[in-house]
Amino acid sequence: MNAATPGPVRVEPGRSGPVRIGPARIGPVRTGAVRIGYEVRSYFRAPDSVFFTFLFPIIMLALFSVAFDSAPDIQAGPGVSVDSATYYLPGLVATAFLLSGTQSLGVDIAGERSDGTLKRLGGTPLPVLAYFVGKVGMVLVTVVAQVALLLGIAAVVFGVQLPTDGGAWARFAGIMLLGVATSCVLGIAISALPREGRRATATIVPIVLVLQFISGVYLPFTQLPDWLQTVAGVFPLRWMASGMRSVFLPEGFASAEPGGAWHLGIGTAVLTAWLVLGALVCLLTFRWNRRDA
Repeated sequence: MNAATPGPVRVEPGRSGPVRIGPARIGPVRTGAVRIGYEVRSYFRAPDSVFFTFLFPIIMLALFSVAFDSAPDIQAGPGVSVDSATYYLPGLVATAFLLSGTQSLGVDIAGERSDGTLKRLGGTPLPVLAYFVGKVGMVLVTVVAQVALLLGIAAVVFGVQLPTDGGAWARFAGIMLLGVATSCVLGIAISALPREGRRATATIVPIVLVLQFISGVYLPFTQLPDWLQTVAGVFPLRWMASGMRSVFLPEGFASAEPGGAWHLGIGTAVLTAWLVLGALVCLLTFRWNRRDA
């Protein structure tokens, strides 16, 4: 049921007639919870979203693992090495956050604005907060499912040794929550760029793809030119990827990072800055209608 449609009725003592229970009565948070279920169902009913967002990191992990199966292990120093599947896993986990948050939300909201869905929702009692609770909740649900599947396949199929330390998993959870939140607000903000929904994919996907190549997802970050490392360091994916490497790679791989350390504090600061900036842009640019409407 659409969260904006009237709900059931009830009879209250002392009232002359039934009282309708709808979104206006249950509040934006509870309405948002209903929207999460609606958004998740819509997400998995769209084959392009499932393939290019949900399955993409899993497919890339399989490709890299199979392609480099016979290659020597990747080394960070004497006695410190991992196989290809283990090495690429952290970057692809970080990519899952960006794809589900920035790319998926950006394309989805731009399309809804273009085809009039947002305009129709703006004419209903649906609060803006409930709309965004649904969108962000959908991203969180799909990211958890996506990453769980990715880690399961990495461990069972490709023999990746996952961390056994509780501290590593706590760090993983913190980076994931901050990364997903940042990716979501950036997805909402970037949805204002395409003037038409049909151009959303062509506008947003290349940006996300370039960030993957310059942020240490597919190429060792320190092999990039210094100036490109500096550019990538401005954007959140570089720090999400290095944060995930601190979780899944041996501590000796910190020496292969710029400056010879994970720099988790700097990464947290950069992600937080993008989260605040993205939220401000959302407040200034989000409209129910198209800009030319």
